[in-house]
Amino acid sequence: MLSINETSWQVVMDQVYQEAYYKSLIQKVLVNYRLGEVYPNKFDVFNAFELCPFHRTKVIILGQDPYHGLNQAHGLSFSVKKGMMIPPSLLNIFKEIKRDLGKEIPRDGNLVHWAEQGVLLLNAILTVGASKPGSHKHLGWERFTDQVIRQLSNNKQNLVFILWGAFAGRKKELIDDDKHLILTSAHPSPLSCYRGFQGNGHFGKTNSFLIENGYQPIVW
Repeated sequence: MLSINETSWQVVMDQVYQEAYYKSLIQKVLVNYRLGEVYPNKFDVFNAFELCPFHRTKVIILGQDPYHGLNQAHGLSFSVKKGMMIPPSLLNIFKEIKRDLGKEIPRDGNLVHWAEQGVLLLNAILTVGASKPGSHKHLGWERFTDQVIRQLSNNKQNLVFILWGAFAGRKKELIDDDKHLILTSAHPSPLSCYRGFQGNGHFGKTNSFLIENGYQPIVW
């Protein structure tokens, strides 16, 4: 059965693995892998958790579902494998980091170095059919990732939740805003970027909050 291998997440999510819906979800996902092309690779589905343990998580950036093109998705929201062209939404993220923090736009869209610093790059839906965006939204992933968000909100203090766009913004109701910083804006997609993503200052605000609460800032 597909599950998270990283120890701290295993402890947090152990009860979830026993729930009937989760067992059904994984069976549906495995059937999809057998029947056609699904992204990311089966061994990368829980990459966000493997690279960013629960006890080290301090920032959560929520995406919707993985990239649906060949060799793009590798289990981290907004990130692509090394050597792949930087997608438009990620390019706009890099442009905002440059505007906000003065950091030059990288040539690579792989965000593993963010994850390793405590940024959970979480998609609400963890798999997708090739060339079929949103195709796995009814399998049950959102129930699982909603539980992840609740666990983080309930069991940690002073996290930063970054929610871009209407879809991610609806997850605010899962988060205790008395304990955590919630940052929202338009999505970095070119379709909405100029309506509120550019200029949101989320990267500087995140680092200021982390420093205020005794965390190391993220090297974006």
